[in-house]
Amino acid sequence: MSVTDLLAPPPLSDASWDVVVVGCGYAGAVAAIAAHDAGARVVVVEKQAAPGGISICSAGGVRIAFDAKLALEYLEATNGDTTPRAVLKTLAEGMTTLPAYIEDLAVASRARVGLRKAPGNYPLPGGDAFGFVTIDEAPGFDPGIEYPHVKGSPAGARLFKVVHDNLMRRGIPVRTRWAARRLLRDAAGKVCGIDAGAGDSLEARAVVLACGGFEGSPELQRQFWPEKPVLSAAFRGNTGDGIRMAQSVGASLWHMWHYHGSYGFRHPDASYPFGIRTKRLPDWVPGGTERSDVRMPWILLDRGGRRFMNEYEPYLQDTGHRPLARFAPESQDFPRLPAWFVADEVGRKLYPFGRPTYNEPGLELDWSDDNLAEVEAGILKKAKDVEELARGLSLPVERVERTLSRWNRSCEDAVDAELGRPGSSMMAIRTAPFYYAPMWPIVSNTQGGPVHDECQRVLDAYGEPIPGLYAAGELGSVFGHLYLSGGNLAECFVGGRIAGREAAQTV
Repeated sequence: MSVTDLLAPPPLSDASWDVVVVGCGYAGAVAAIAAHDAGARVVVVEKQAAPGGISICSAGGVRIAFDAKLALEYLEATNGDTTPRAVLKTLAEGMTTLPAYIEDLAVASRARVGLRKAPGNYPLPGGDAFGFVTIDEAPGFDPGIEYPHVKGSPAGARLFKVVHDNLMRRGIPVRTRWAARRLLRDAAGKVCGIDAGAGDSLEARAVVLACGGFEGSPELQRQFWPEKPVLSAAFRGNTGDGIRMAQSVGASLWHMWHYHGSYGFRHPDASYPFGIRTKRLPDWVPGGTERSDVRMPWILLDRGGRRFMNEYEPYLQDTGHRPLARFAPESQDFPRLPAWFVADEVGRKLYPFGRPTYNEPGLELDWSDDNLAEVEAGILKKAKDVEELARGLSLPVERVERTLSRWNRSCEDAVDAELGRPGSSMMAIRTAPFYYAPMWPIVSNTQGGPVHDECQRVLDAYGEPIPGLYAAGELGSVFGHLYLSGGNLAECFVGGRIAGREAAQTV
Protein backbone atom coordinates (compact mmCIF):
# COMPACT_ATOMS: atom_id res chain seq x y z
CA MET A 1 0.00 0.00 0.00
CA SER A 2 1.08 3.59 -0.58
CA VAL A 3 0.75 6.75 1.43
CA THR A 4 -2.52 7.56 -0.32
CA ASP A 5 -4.18 4.64 1.45
CA LEU A 6 -4.12 6.73 4.63
CA LEU A 7 -5.47 9.93 3.12
CA ALA A 8 -9.20 9.16 3.28
CA PRO A 9 -10.02 7.54 6.64
CA PRO A 10 -13.60 6.89 7.65
CA PRO A 11 -15.59 9.67 9.39
CA LEU A 12 -14.26 10.18 12.89
CA SER A 13 -16.22 12.93 14.58
CA ASP A 14 -19.04 10.70 15.81
CA ALA A 15 -16.80 7.85 16.95
CA SER A 16 -15.79 7.19 20.53
CA TRP A 17 -12.05 7.21 21.20
CA ASP A 18 -9.92 6.23 24.13
CA VAL A 19 -6.74 7.88 22.86
CA VAL A 20 -6.08 10.64 20.34
CA VAL A 21 -2.51 10.89 19.06
CA VAL A 22 -1.46 14.22 17.52
CA GLY A 23 1.21 13.83 14.85
CA CYS A 24 2.16 10.94 12.59
CA GLY A 25 5.92 10.65 12.60
CA TYR A 26 7.78 7.83 14.29
CA ALA A 27 6.68 8.81 17.81
CA GLY A 28 3.02 9.29 16.94
CA ALA A 29 2.81 6.08 14.95
CA VAL A 30 4.50 4.04 17.70
CA ALA A 31 2.29 5.61 20.39
CA ALA A 32 -0.81 4.72 18.38
CA ILE A 33 0.40 1.15 17.84
CA ALA A 34 1.12 0.73 21.56
CA ALA A 35 -2.24 2.18 22.60
CA HIS A 36 -4.06 -0.06 20.12
CA ASP A 37 -2.16 -3.14 21.28
CA ALA A 38 -3.09 -2.27 24.87
CA GLY A 39 -6.76 -2.47 23.90
CA ALA A 40 -7.54 1.20 23.32
CA ARG A 41 -9.63 2.70 20.53
CA VAL A 42 -7.10 5.08 19.03
CA VAL A 43 -7.03 7.64 16.23
CA VAL A 44 -4.09 9.63 14.84
CA VAL A 45 -4.49 13.18 13.53
CA GLU A 46 -1.89 14.79 11.28
CA LYS A 47 -2.08 18.36 9.99
CA GLN A 48 -0.05 17.69 6.83
CA ALA A 49 -1.45 16.11 3.69
CA ALA A 50 0.61 12.96 4.29
CA PRO A 51 2.15 11.35 7.37
CA GLY A 52 5.87 11.28 8.03
CA GLY A 53 6.78 14.66 9.51
CA ILE A 54 10.45 15.29 10.14
CA SER A 55 10.89 11.59 10.98
CA ILE A 56 10.83 10.47 7.39
CA CYS A 57 13.81 12.74 6.62
CA SER A 58 15.99 11.09 9.27
CA ALA A 59 19.03 8.91 8.65
CA GLY A 60 17.01 5.94 9.94
CA GLY A 61 19.47 4.72 12.58
CA VAL A 62 17.72 4.10 15.89
CA ARG A 63 20.09 4.23 18.86
CA ILE A 64 20.11 1.09 20.98
CA ALA A 65 21.98 0.09 24.12
CA PHE A 66 23.57 -3.24 24.97
CA ASP A 67 23.93 -2.34 28.66
CA ALA A 68 21.34 -0.09 30.32
CA LYS A 69 23.53 0.82 33.29
CA LEU A 70 26.41 2.00 31.11
CA ALA A 71 24.04 3.78 28.75
CA LEU A 72 22.59 5.69 31.69
CA GLU A 73 26.08 6.83 32.68
CA TYR A 74 26.60 8.28 29.23
CA LEU A 75 23.18 9.94 29.06
CA GLU A 76 23.77 11.58 32.43
CA ALA A 77 27.23 12.78 31.39
CA THR A 78 25.85 14.46 28.26
CA ASN A 79 22.74 16.10 29.71
CA GLY A 80 24.22 18.68 32.04
CA ASP A 81 21.87 17.90 34.94
CA THR A 82 18.86 19.11 32.96
CA THR A 83 16.93 15.82 32.88
CA PRO A 84 15.98 13.72 35.93
CA ARG A 85 17.78 10.43 36.38
CA ALA A 86 14.52 8.48 36.38
CA VAL A 87 13.66 9.77 32.89
CA LEU A 88 17.10 8.97 31.50
CA LYS A 89 17.07 5.54 33.19
CA THR A 90 13.79 4.70 31.49
CA LEU A 91 15.22 5.69 28.11
CA ALA A 92 18.41 3.69 28.69
CA GLU A 93 16.47 0.58 29.68
CA GLY A 94 14.09 1.02 26.75
CA MET A 95 16.97 1.25 24.31
CA THR A 96 18.01 -2.31 25.23
CA THR A 97 14.59 -3.57 24.06
CA LEU A 98 14.54 -1.84 20.69
CA PRO A 99 16.23 -4.50 18.52
CA ALA A 100 13.56 -7.06 19.40
CA TYR A 101 10.76 -4.52 19.14
CA ILE A 102 11.78 -3.29 15.70
CA GLU A 103 12.22 -6.89 14.55
CA ASP A 104 8.58 -7.42 15.53
CA LEU A 105 7.44 -4.33 13.67
CA ALA A 106 9.46 -5.31 10.60
CA VAL A 107 7.33 -8.42 10.06
CA ALA A 108 4.52 -6.27 8.64
CA SER A 109 6.79 -5.15 5.79
CA ARG A 110 8.83 -8.36 5.46
CA ALA A 111 11.76 -6.05 6.15
CA ARG A 112 15.31 -7.04 7.03
CA VAL A 113 16.70 -5.49 10.20
CA GLY A 114 20.37 -4.56 10.65
CA LEU A 115 22.23 -4.28 13.95
CA ARG A 116 25.67 -2.86 14.65
CA LYS A 117 27.75 -1.55 17.50
CA ALA A 118 28.65 2.14 17.49
CA PRO A 119 29.99 4.16 20.42
CA GLY A 120 28.53 7.40 21.65
CA ASN A 121 29.75 10.60 20.04
CA TYR A 122 32.11 11.55 22.87
CA PRO A 123 34.63 9.60 25.01
CA LEU A 124 32.52 9.78 28.16
CA PRO A 125 31.65 7.08 30.72
CA GLY A 126 29.35 4.46 29.22
CA GLY A 127 30.04 5.50 25.63
CA ASP A 128 30.82 1.96 24.48
CA ALA A 129 27.37 0.67 25.42
CA PHE A 130 25.61 1.74 22.22
CA GLY A 131 24.74 0.64 18.72
CA PHE A 132 22.21 1.20 15.95
CA VAL A 133 19.28 -0.77 14.60
CA THR A 134 18.21 -0.02 11.04
CA ILE A 135 15.82 -1.27 8.38
CA ASP A 136 18.25 -2.45 5.73
CA GLU A 137 15.78 -3.79 3.20
CA ALA A 138 12.02 -3.62 2.60
CA PRO A 139 11.08 -5.85 -0.35
CA GLY A 140 9.11 -4.08 -3.05
CA PHE A 141 9.43 -0.69 -1.41
CA ASP A 142 10.55 2.29 -3.48
CA PRO A 143 10.66 5.54 -1.47
CA GLY A 144 10.52 7.59 -4.66
CA ILE A 145 7.15 6.04 -5.49
CA GLU A 146 5.56 5.85 -2.04
CA TYR A 147 7.01 9.09 -0.70
CA PRO A 148 7.75 11.21 -3.79
CA HIS A 149 7.60 14.44 -1.75
CA VAL A 150 10.54 13.38 0.44
CA LYS A 151 14.26 13.73 -0.19
CA GLY A 152 16.41 12.16 2.48
CA SER A 153 18.01 8.92 3.52
CA PRO A 154 16.47 5.72 2.09
CA ALA A 155 17.01 4.16 5.52
CA GLY A 156 14.80 6.81 7.14
CA ALA A 157 12.08 6.20 4.57
CA ARG A 158 12.31 2.42 5.10
CA LEU A 159 11.93 2.86 8.84
CA PHE A 160 8.84 4.98 8.36
CA LYS A 161 7.49 2.44 5.89
CA VAL A 162 7.67 -0.17 8.64
CA VAL A 163 5.73 1.86 11.23
CA HIS A 164 3.34 3.04 8.51
CA ASP A 165 2.58 -0.57 7.54
CA ASN A 166 1.94 -1.42 11.19
CA LEU A 167 -0.66 1.34 11.43
CA MET A 168 -2.45 0.01 8.37
CA ARG A 169 -2.14 -3.59 9.48
CA ARG A 170 -4.00 -2.73 12.68
CA GLY A 171 -6.56 -0.57 10.93
CA ILE A 172 -5.65 2.48 13.01
CA PRO A 173 -7.29 5.49 11.34
CA VAL A 174 -5.05 8.42 10.43
CA ARG A 175 -6.86 11.66 9.71
CA THR A 176 -4.61 13.91 7.62
CA ARG A 177 -5.10 17.64 6.99
CA TRP A 178 -6.46 17.87 10.54
CA ALA A 179 -4.63 20.52 12.56
CA ALA A 180 -5.13 20.26 16.31
CA ARG A 181 -5.21 23.76 17.80
CA ARG A 182 -6.30 23.42 21.40
CA LEU A 183 -6.74 20.79 24.06
CA LEU A 184 -10.15 20.10 25.53
CA ARG A 185 -10.53 19.76 29.32
CA ASP A 186 -13.39 18.57 31.46
CA ALA A 187 -14.78 20.29 34.55
CA ALA A 188 -12.08 18.73 36.72
CA GLY A 189 -9.29 20.02 34.47
CA LYS A 190 -8.44 16.67 32.87
CA VAL A 191 -7.43 16.73 29.20
CA CYS A 192 -10.23 14.99 27.32
CA GLY A 193 -9.67 15.66 23.63
CA ILE A 194 -8.54 18.13 20.97
CA ASP A 195 -10.15 20.95 19.05
CA ALA A 196 -9.33 21.95 15.48
CA GLY A 197 -11.60 24.98 15.44
CA ALA A 198 -14.73 25.57 13.35
CA GLY A 199 -16.59 23.11 15.55
CA ASP A 200 -14.35 20.18 14.63
CA SER A 201 -13.16 18.26 17.69
CA LEU A 202 -12.38 14.77 18.95
CA GLU A 203 -13.01 13.60 22.49
CA ALA A 204 -10.97 10.91 24.21
CA ARG A 205 -9.82 9.72 27.61
CA ALA A 206 -6.24 10.81 26.88
CA VAL A 207 -4.18 12.75 24.36
CA VAL A 208 -0.63 12.00 23.22
CA LEU A 209 1.18 14.97 21.71
CA ALA A 210 3.75 13.71 19.20
CA CYS A 211 3.64 16.63 16.78
CA GLY A 212 7.31 17.57 16.77
CA GLY A 213 9.19 20.67 17.74
CA PHE A 214 9.54 24.15 16.26
CA GLU A 215 11.93 23.94 13.32
CA GLY A 216 9.23 25.72 11.28
CA SER A 217 8.51 28.51 13.77
CA PRO A 218 10.69 31.60 13.37
CA GLU A 219 8.56 33.23 16.09
CA LEU A 220 9.56 30.70 18.75
CA GLN A 221 13.15 30.65 17.53
CA ARG A 222 13.39 34.43 17.93
CA GLN A 223 12.32 34.10 21.55
CA PHE A 224 14.58 31.23 22.57
CA TRP A 225 17.66 31.39 20.30
CA PRO A 226 19.99 34.40 20.10
CA GLU A 227 21.24 33.75 16.56
CA LYS A 228 18.97 34.54 13.65
CA PRO A 229 18.00 33.58 11.10
CA VAL A 230 18.23 29.82 11.60
CA LEU A 231 17.19 27.90 8.50
CA SER A 232 15.16 24.70 8.68
CA ALA A 233 16.86 21.72 7.06
CA ALA A 234 13.86 19.74 5.90
CA PHE A 235 10.32 20.37 7.18
CA ARG A 236 8.02 23.35 7.64
CA GLY A 237 5.19 21.53 9.43
CA ASN A 238 6.74 21.55 12.92
CA THR A 239 5.59 24.98 14.10
CA GLY A 240 5.42 24.38 17.83
CA ASP A 241 1.73 23.46 17.95
CA GLY A 242 2.26 20.89 20.69
CA ILE A 243 4.29 23.34 22.76
CA ARG A 244 1.49 25.92 22.67
CA MET A 245 -1.22 23.37 23.42
CA ALA A 246 0.72 21.99 26.38
CA GLN A 247 1.47 25.49 27.68
CA SER A 248 -2.20 26.36 27.52
CA VAL A 249 -2.95 23.73 30.17
CA GLY A 250 -0.03 24.69 32.40
CA ALA A 251 2.90 22.63 31.10
CA SER A 252 6.45 23.50 32.10
CA LEU A 253 9.06 23.67 29.33
CA TRP A 254 12.65 22.46 29.10
CA HIS A 255 15.57 22.38 26.66
CA MET A 256 14.14 25.16 24.50
CA TRP A 257 17.63 26.49 23.68
CA HIS A 258 18.93 23.14 22.41
CA TYR A 259 18.59 22.24 18.78
CA HIS A 260 20.22 19.61 16.62
CA GLY A 261 21.86 21.30 13.67
CA SER A 262 24.88 22.45 11.75
CA TYR A 263 25.78 25.11 9.20
CA GLY A 264 24.86 25.26 5.56
CA PHE A 265 23.88 27.14 2.43
CA ARG A 266 20.98 29.45 1.76
CA HIS A 267 19.44 29.19 -1.69
CA PRO A 268 19.42 32.53 -3.53
CA ASP A 269 15.84 31.85 -4.62
CA ALA A 270 13.78 33.21 -1.72
CA SER A 271 10.97 30.79 -2.53
CA TYR A 272 13.15 27.79 -1.62
CA PRO A 273 12.01 27.13 1.96
CA PHE A 274 15.00 25.30 3.48
CA GLY A 275 18.66 25.61 4.24
CA ILE A 276 21.01 23.07 2.68
CA ARG A 277 23.41 21.29 4.98
CA THR A 278 26.96 20.57 3.90
CA LYS A 279 27.87 17.04 2.95
CA ARG A 280 27.47 14.60 5.85
CA LEU A 281 30.98 13.48 6.78
CA PRO A 282 31.57 10.60 9.20
CA ASP A 283 31.54 11.51 12.88
CA TRP A 284 34.72 11.03 14.90
CA VAL A 285 35.40 10.50 18.58
CA PRO A 286 37.95 12.80 20.26
CA GLY A 287 41.04 10.92 21.38
CA GLY A 288 40.51 8.11 18.92
CA THR A 289 42.41 7.23 15.77
CA GLU A 290 41.88 9.73 12.96
CA ARG A 291 40.34 8.50 9.74
CA SER A 292 42.79 9.03 6.92
CA ASP A 293 40.09 8.66 4.26
CA VAL A 294 37.99 11.70 5.24
CA ARG A 295 38.95 15.08 3.86
CA MET A 296 37.09 18.39 4.14
CA PRO A 297 38.06 20.87 1.41
CA TRP A 298 36.66 24.05 2.97
CA ILE A 299 37.21 26.45 5.82
CA LEU A 300 34.81 28.97 7.39
CA LEU A 301 35.70 32.62 7.94
CA ASP A 302 33.93 35.25 10.00
CA ARG A 303 32.99 38.56 8.40
CA GLY A 304 36.41 39.87 9.39
CA GLY A 305 38.13 37.17 7.33
CA ARG A 306 39.36 34.99 10.20
CA ARG A 307 38.81 31.31 10.92
CA PHE A 308 36.81 30.97 14.12
CA MET A 309 35.89 27.28 14.53
CA ASN A 310 36.85 23.70 13.89
CA GLU A 311 34.83 23.21 10.72
CA TYR A 312 34.81 19.44 11.36
CA GLU A 313 33.68 19.06 14.96
CA PRO A 314 33.27 15.49 16.27
CA TYR A 315 29.52 15.47 15.72
CA LEU A 316 29.17 18.33 13.30
CA GLN A 317 25.51 17.66 12.53
CA ASP A 318 24.65 18.48 16.15
CA THR A 319 26.97 21.26 17.30
CA GLY A 320 28.14 22.84 14.04
CA HIS A 321 25.77 25.77 14.41
CA ARG A 322 26.92 26.84 17.87
CA PRO A 323 30.10 28.76 16.98
CA LEU A 324 28.11 30.94 14.57
CA ALA A 325 25.90 32.22 17.40
CA ARG A 326 28.42 34.51 19.11
CA PHE A 327 27.16 38.07 19.68
CA ALA A 328 29.88 40.72 19.78
CA PRO A 329 28.99 43.42 22.34
CA GLU A 330 31.75 45.66 21.06
CA SER A 331 30.19 45.83 17.59
CA GLN A 332 26.58 45.05 18.52
CA ASP A 333 26.15 42.36 15.92
CA PHE A 334 26.79 38.72 15.09
CA PRO A 335 30.18 38.75 13.32
CA ARG A 336 29.74 35.16 12.10
CA LEU A 337 26.30 35.61 10.55
CA PRO A 338 26.75 34.89 7.85
CA ALA A 339 30.06 33.09 7.93
CA TRP A 340 31.96 32.54 4.70
CA PHE A 341 32.59 29.13 3.15
CA VAL A 342 35.83 29.10 1.11
CA ALA A 343 37.21 26.28 -1.07
CA ASP A 344 39.35 25.96 -4.17
CA GLU A 345 39.31 24.10 -7.48
CA VAL A 346 40.85 20.94 -6.05
CA GLY A 347 38.18 20.84 -3.36
CA ARG A 348 35.41 21.59 -5.84
CA LYS A 349 36.20 18.35 -7.67
CA LEU A 350 36.31 16.19 -4.53
CA TYR A 351 32.60 15.66 -3.85
CA PRO A 352 29.29 17.56 -3.65
CA PHE A 353 29.53 20.30 -1.05
CA GLY A 354 25.82 20.19 -0.14
CA ARG A 355 23.07 17.69 0.54
CA PRO A 356 19.44 18.87 0.28
CA THR A 357 16.80 17.15 2.41
CA TYR A 358 13.10 17.90 2.65
CA ASN A 359 9.58 16.67 3.21
CA GLU A 360 7.71 19.08 0.99
CA PRO A 361 5.21 18.33 -1.81
CA GLY A 362 6.08 19.93 -5.11
CA LEU A 363 9.71 20.60 -4.24
CA GLU A 364 12.62 19.20 -6.21
CA LEU A 365 16.27 20.05 -5.68
CA ASP A 366 19.42 17.99 -6.20
CA TRP A 367 23.08 18.89 -5.75
CA SER A 368 25.47 18.17 -8.60
CA ASP A 369 28.43 15.85 -8.18
CA ASP A 370 30.93 18.50 -9.32
CA ASN A 371 29.26 21.55 -7.67
CA LEU A 372 29.11 23.40 -10.98
CA ALA A 373 25.31 23.50 -11.20
CA GLU A 374 25.35 25.30 -7.85
CA VAL A 375 27.74 27.90 -9.24
CA GLU A 376 25.32 28.41 -12.13
CA ALA A 377 22.41 28.68 -9.70
CA GLY A 378 24.21 31.23 -7.55
CA ILE A 379 24.41 29.09 -4.41
CA LEU A 380 28.19 29.15 -4.81
CA LYS A 381 30.18 32.12 -6.09
CA LYS A 382 33.32 31.72 -8.18
CA ALA A 383 36.44 33.90 -8.02
CA LYS A 384 39.25 33.69 -10.58
CA ASP A 385 41.95 34.63 -8.04
CA VAL A 386 42.48 35.75 -4.45
CA GLU A 387 41.89 39.40 -5.34
CA GLU A 388 38.45 38.60 -6.76
CA LEU A 389 37.75 36.36 -3.78
CA ALA A 390 38.53 39.20 -1.39
CA ARG A 391 36.20 41.54 -3.29
CA GLY A 392 33.43 38.94 -3.08
CA LEU A 393 33.96 38.67 0.67
CA SER A 394 34.14 42.49 1.02
CA LEU A 395 37.53 42.15 2.70
CA PRO A 396 41.01 43.57 2.15
CA VAL A 397 43.00 41.25 -0.08
CA GLU A 398 45.91 41.28 2.38
CA ARG A 399 43.72 39.83 5.08
CA VAL A 400 42.41 37.04 2.88
CA GLU A 401 45.93 36.22 1.70
CA ARG A 402 47.14 36.11 5.30
CA THR A 403 44.32 33.80 6.37
CA LEU A 404 44.83 31.41 3.46
CA SER A 405 48.61 31.37 3.92
CA ARG A 406 48.26 30.58 7.59
CA TRP A 407 45.79 27.78 6.81
CA ASN A 408 47.96 26.31 4.09
CA ARG A 409 51.01 26.24 6.36
CA SER A 410 48.92 24.35 8.93
CA CYS A 411 47.91 21.87 6.25
CA GLU A 412 51.56 21.16 5.45
CA ASP A 413 52.05 20.03 9.05
CA ALA A 414 48.54 18.50 9.30
CA VAL A 415 48.12 20.29 12.63
CA ASP A 416 45.41 22.85 13.42
CA ALA A 417 47.02 24.30 16.52
CA GLU A 418 44.45 27.06 16.85
CA LEU A 419 41.12 25.29 16.58
CA GLY A 420 41.77 21.55 16.75
CA ARG A 421 40.49 20.28 13.43
CA PRO A 422 41.62 16.70 12.72
CA GLY A 423 44.84 16.83 10.72
CA SER A 424 43.77 14.14 8.29
CA SER A 425 40.78 16.26 7.22
CA MET A 426 42.83 19.35 6.36
CA MET A 427 43.26 20.40 2.73
CA ALA A 428 45.19 23.39 1.43
CA ILE A 429 43.24 26.09 -0.41
CA ARG A 430 45.57 27.50 -3.04
CA THR A 431 44.43 26.39 -6.52
CA ALA A 432 42.35 28.95 -8.43
CA PRO A 433 39.52 29.41 -9.13
CA PHE A 434 38.11 29.78 -5.64
CA TYR A 435 34.55 29.17 -4.45
CA TYR A 436 32.73 30.93 -1.67
CA ALA A 437 29.26 31.24 -0.17
CA PRO A 438 27.55 32.70 2.90
CA MET A 439 26.84 30.08 5.56
CA TRP A 440 24.00 30.10 8.08
CA PRO A 441 22.92 28.04 11.10
CA ILE A 442 20.75 25.09 10.08
CA VAL A 443 18.27 23.35 12.40
CA SER A 444 17.55 19.69 11.71
CA ASN A 445 15.24 19.34 14.69
CA THR A 446 14.63 20.92 18.06
CA GLN A 447 14.84 19.37 21.53
CA GLY A 448 12.67 21.78 23.51
CA GLY A 449 9.09 21.39 24.64
CA PRO A 450 6.92 20.27 27.54
CA VAL A 451 8.58 18.55 30.48
CA HIS A 452 7.59 14.91 30.94
CA ASP A 453 8.29 12.24 33.52
CA GLU A 454 9.39 8.64 33.03
CA CYS A 455 5.78 7.71 32.14
CA GLN A 456 5.74 10.39 29.41
CA ARG A 457 3.15 12.35 31.41
CA VAL A 458 3.37 16.09 30.77
CA LEU A 459 4.22 17.98 33.96
CA ASP A 460 3.11 21.42 35.09
CA ALA A 461 5.29 24.15 36.59
CA TYR A 462 5.16 22.42 39.98
CA GLY A 463 6.25 19.03 38.64
CA GLU A 464 2.75 17.56 38.84
CA PRO A 465 1.29 15.47 35.99
CA ILE A 466 -1.39 17.13 33.90
CA PRO A 467 -4.17 14.50 33.87
CA GLY A 468 -4.79 12.91 30.50
CA LEU A 469 -1.83 14.48 28.67
CA TYR A 470 1.28 12.70 27.36
CA ALA A 471 4.14 13.71 25.04
CA ALA A 472 6.62 11.73 22.95
CA GLY A 473 9.43 12.20 20.44
CA GLU A 474 11.23 15.47 19.81
CA LEU A 475 8.38 17.37 21.53
CA GLY A 476 10.14 17.92 24.85
CA SER A 477 13.14 15.69 24.16
CA VAL A 478 15.25 14.52 27.10
CA PHE A 479 18.44 15.80 25.43
CA GLY A 480 19.42 19.00 27.18
CA HIS A 481 23.09 19.63 26.42
CA LEU A 482 24.79 17.21 24.00
CA TYR A 483 22.82 15.05 21.63
CA LEU A 484 23.43 11.36 20.98
CA SER A 485 23.23 10.54 17.28
CA GLY A 486 20.06 8.54 16.66
CA GLY A 487 18.87 9.47 20.15
CA ASN A 488 15.70 11.26 19.08
CA LEU A 489 14.71 8.19 17.10
CA ALA A 490 15.26 6.07 20.19
CA GLU A 491 13.01 8.49 22.10
CA CYS A 492 10.33 8.15 19.45
CA PHE A 493 10.23 4.38 19.87
CA VAL A 494 10.84 4.11 23.62
CA GLY A 495 8.79 7.15 24.63
CA GLY A 496 6.11 6.47 22.02
CA ARG A 497 5.53 2.96 23.36
CA ILE A 498 5.33 4.20 26.94
CA ALA A 499 3.04 7.12 26.09
CA GLY A 500 0.69 4.88 24.13
CA ARG A 501 0.48 2.23 26.87
CA GLU A 502 0.02 4.79 29.63
CA ALA A 503 -2.60 6.73 27.68
CA ALA A 504 -4.54 3.52 27.03
CA GLN A 505 -4.78 2.95 30.78
CA THR A 506 -6.06 6.45 31.55
CA VAL A 507 -9.53 6.48 33.06
